[in-house]
Amino acid sequence: MANNDKAKGAVVASQVDSSIELGTAVVGPEEFTNPGLPPHRQRITDVDPKRMKRAERIVFTLFYASILGSVFAVFAYMYFPIEDGDTTSVRLNTLFIGLGIAFALLAIGIAAVHWGKAVMADHEGVDHRHPTRGSDETRARAVEIFQEANEESGFSRRTLIRNGLIGALVAFPLPAIALFRGLAPMNEDPNNLMKHTMWKKGSRLAHDPTGVPIKVSDLTIGSAFQVIPEDLVDLPEHEKLDAKAKAAVLLVRLKPEDLKWSSAERESWSYQGIVAYSKICTHVGCPVALYEQQTHHLLCPCHQSQFDISNESAVIFGPAARPLPQLPIYVDDEGYLRAQSDFTEPVGPSFWERTK
Repeated sequence: MANNDKAKGAVVASQVDSSIELGTAVVGPEEFTNPGLPPHRQRITDVDPKRMKRAERIVFTLFYASILGSVFAVFAYMYFPIEDGDTTSVRLNTLFIGLGIAFALLAIGIAAVHWGKAVMADHEGVDHRHPTRGSDETRARAVEIFQEANEESGFSRRTLIRNGLIGALVAFPLPAIALFRGLAPMNEDPNNLMKHTMWKKGSRLAHDPTGVPIKVSDLTIGSAFQVIPEDLVDLPEHEKLDAKAKAAVLLVRLKPEDLKWSSAERESWSYQGIVAYSKICTHVGCPVALYEQQTHHLLCPCHQSQFDISNESAVIFGPAARPLPQLPIYVDDEGYLRAQSDFTEPVGPSFWERTK
């Protein structure tokens, strides 16, 4: 018996020595100790069966609540479909689907945490492991095999770093390309899209946003305000915003002698010093609205492009590439201002006019 105890002790000592060399601890259950740590405390659910049952009910109730949240999200998706142009349906769809998904995830999270803290088994255990270190010869041969495979494959740390750098440099501009490509309309020729607005022959100029038609008598020297086509106010809200983005016009009245024209045709597009120009800057499409009455300069607040209203809205400063498009106007028998036609050139940023 004594010899058996000695043999057992020798085996355990050998395991401990090997485990110390490997950075682990191997001991039998009868030798298990918990040095330096407070004694294990049992949970209330371990000593009280009623508390355990209650914890179990809470966990599965939360799981079922998560299922209801998921079903609610699916129901909201079907019951509140997104209708084209209906902002209310978009808000309801987003709100209720989001609430359903959020509730489902929150219920799963709380249930999982409570399950782990109150229901799962809570006892300390020991995982017995035998020494796994191979012989020196085996370890050296394994290193040689890895080195041979590395050389035969052609891969190395330097190669991976170089290839990774090249790949990163190639992929880096891709998001920028995708984002800048999205600045232009995707499904229609942008040149045609921005060339046509709601203005047409006979459209009356109206105050924005009231839609009240404007008479010549309503304007005094130095007047400057935004106008829209009279018909625009009758459009649905979701269509009105898109139409106004292209059709917005700045109406200005100057002294007729202050206006300079390059041709008689352009002069006929005005009436007694009243001129109408697109309010959309030809740089990147910001609204041009800062008018200096004394200099007749029109300023874009985004990038400081300036246009000379007295000289066919010519660019006098800033990055804009061309003048603001002019809306031809005339006066009817009742004294109302009307459009002779749509703009004769595309409104908005100049880069939309570039052809492929």
